[in-house]
Amino acid sequence: MIRLDEAQLLRHAGALADLLTDTVNGGASVGFLAPLDRAEALAWWEERAGDVAAGRLAVWAAYDGDRVLGTVSLAFPAKPNSRHRAELVKLMVHRDTRGRGLGRRLLATAEGAAAEAGVTLLHLDTETGSPAEHLYRSAGWTAIGAIPDYAASPDGELRPTTIYYKHVPATALTR
Repeated sequence: MIRLDEAQLLRHAGALADLLTDTVNGGASVGFLAPLDRAEALAWWEERAGDVAAGRLAVWAAYDGDRVLGTVSLAFPAKPNSRHRAELVKLMVHRDTRGRGLGRRLLATAEGAAAEAGVTLLHLDTETGSPAEHLYRSAGWTAIGAIPDYAASPDGELRPTTIYYKHVPATALTR
């Protein structure tokens, strides 16, 4: 697992775009509608570079050569009263790599990095009934509840979203 800096994110944006298109076109709800065009996915990743450079976003990627097999990110809020928490976003594993524990390793990487940064509370949202829910529950995340018709699935159908949180033990005082 490699934490990407701004230059690495831009250098590997194409491979990240391939992962994003595979994820969306495979039916996972990560904020886009299918079919997702590679150019749109590439532009989306390139737009994240500024947030990475500013420290508002941390991105990790798992590679097989130049191919990105999976990624996860932490989004850090800018408000002073929120610096103890972060949002886990865009946990994605390529369809042909699923079921081998990569999602769990990506999740553990993000949780560990959050603790090292002094973040004590993580939160996320995921499509209710999705395979991701099993991962989060088995990793000790707590479901708060579901919001009906929160987001459209890749095929455009409005679906409920479940909100989760997890306390992580801080290993540093500040980030």
